[in-house]
Amino acid sequence: MSGIVYKPSGTGEHTSRNRITVIILAALIACFLCLPGCGSGSGADGSSASAAADTLSDTQADVPQQTVTDDYGRKVTIPEEITKIAPSGATAQMFLMTLAPDLLVGLSASPNTTQMPYFPEEMWSLPTFGQFYGAKSTLNMEALMAAAPQLIIDTGDRKVSGKSDLNGIMQQTKIPTVFYCATLEEMPHAYRELGKILGREEEAEELAQFVEKTMAMAAEKSALIPEEDKLRIMYGTGSTGLAVNADESSQAQVIDIIGAKNAIIPDVITDKGGGTIVNMESVFVEDPDVVIFTSGGPYSRLQDSEWANLRCIQNGDYYEIPGVPYNWVSSPPSVNMVLGVWWLGQLVYPEIYNDYDIVEVAQEYYKLFWHYDLSEEEARTLLKNSCFKEAE
Repeated sequence: MSGIVYKPSGTGEHTSRNRITVIILAALIACFLCLPGCGSGSGADGSSASAAADTLSDTQADVPQQTVTDDYGRKVTIPEEITKIAPSGATAQMFLMTLAPDLLVGLSASPNTTQMPYFPEEMWSLPTFGQFYGAKSTLNMEALMAAAPQLIIDTGDRKVSGKSDLNGIMQQTKIPTVFYCATLEEMPHAYRELGKILGREEEAEELAQFVEKTMAMAAEKSALIPEEDKLRIMYGTGSTGLAVNADESSQAQVIDIIGAKNAIIPDVITDKGGGTIVNMESVFVEDPDVVIFTSGGPYSRLQDSEWANLRCIQNGDYYEIPGVPYNWVSSPPSVNMVLGVWWLGQLVYPEIYNDYDIVEVAQEYYKLFWHYDLSEEEARTLLKNSCFKEAE
């Protein structure tokens, strides 16, 4: 309204006409702003990707654009040539490290000293953006803006609030943001779609085929296991081993895929992402056939604790999951699960998963996914508390 100056003339009639003029102009402006495509334009549920796109940086208008449809059905306009990307969180970071590590301009979390040897040195000093959204959001907006990625990529499982979450990121950062579902079943699709966007179709196809080979192998072998012979596995995390990844949690997918059962039943779940806390009494009631622990857990202290009275511990059916550069089964549930299928399948069903050498599979996986030449000695060290613990 800054272009309208209202000055009373001293006459009631002239004053009234000016007031009417102002009211009419205000109404017209309000109507214009409410038209579709104007203003913020987001839907009632905040899920309008086109509205979010209205807020994107003006610098992107100077480069050729394309429109892609992500796995939430959102149509997002992105540059045709992508040279700088950012992950939305830990799951996406791991995925992108395998496909296009050289395009990353920042990380969700920097590698620790144990992880560093597995990644290129130029990745060690990249800025840290944190987790972009959700209860654990730690987004460092200043670092993100300084790195100026052309695209933010989110992967993982679909979430109820996914559309509005990503549109919120776009509105906040003014950077195009896309999602591709990367559960084990849909990971090949995610690789192929991102391969097209990032100009890495050949690399993406090779990774997608390895995942498909893994899933086909597991499907064939798990089908040979009768229902009554399926082992019940407890997946314990944390220093006590009592933070469990229960059945139906995203962290425990590998257990089902190899043809086993999760010993922790669904009604125990308080966190779909994993980490539900149980007590030892509950563990004894469930009486699992096998327990697997994350590194840093109670594996080396079991014989001096209550765990020693558990049947599977007495039988020696407990193992520590290899954890470098990431846990082979989850934490977070990303591309690491692919190797976890080969490892856990052969570990608990050696008579069925019997036609491959896990050391050789690990070497192939590390070369393809982490771009790292894993030696036989390194592989055996990683497996020392699982496959080779009896040889110690």
